[in-house]
Amino acid sequence: MRTALIVDDSAFMRNIVRKTIEQHFHVIAEGCDGREAISLYKKFLPDVVLLDLTMPHVDGLLALREIMNINPLAKVVVFSAWGTKFTIMEAIQLGAKDFIMKPHFEQLLPALRKLFIEEKII
Repeated sequence: MRTALIVDDSAFMRNIVRKTIEQHFHVIAEGCDGREAISLYKKFLPDVVLLDLTMPHVDGLLALREIMNINPLAKVVVFSAWGTKFTIMEAIQLGAKDFIMKPHFEQLLPALRKLFIEEKII
C-alpha cells in the first residue's frame, strides 16, 4: 500500500483527509505546519504529500518548495480554502501535481488516481 503524509494545521481537516484516503493509502504521518511537513517528508519519504497552504510558522508554499528541493519527483497535492488563481498557479509552478479547494475533498481520490494511474493502486 502506498504511503501518504497529511499536513494541515487543523486536526479536523487532517481527519477528513485521512478518512477520505485511508482505504487506498497508509497514512504514515501527519503534521500541523510547514516545518513538520519538511521534517516528516525527509524522515518518511512518503509516496504522496497532501499539503495545506495556510499554516503557522512555515506556510505550505515554502514547505512545497523545500520538499521539491529534497525530491524534484515528489508527488504533492495541495489543498486550501484560499485558492486564488495566483496561489494555484504558484503551487503548480513550484511542483504541486494538483490543487484541491477545501472543502471539496470528493476531488481528492480522483486527483490521486491521476497521479498513480499507471501503477493501478486505486
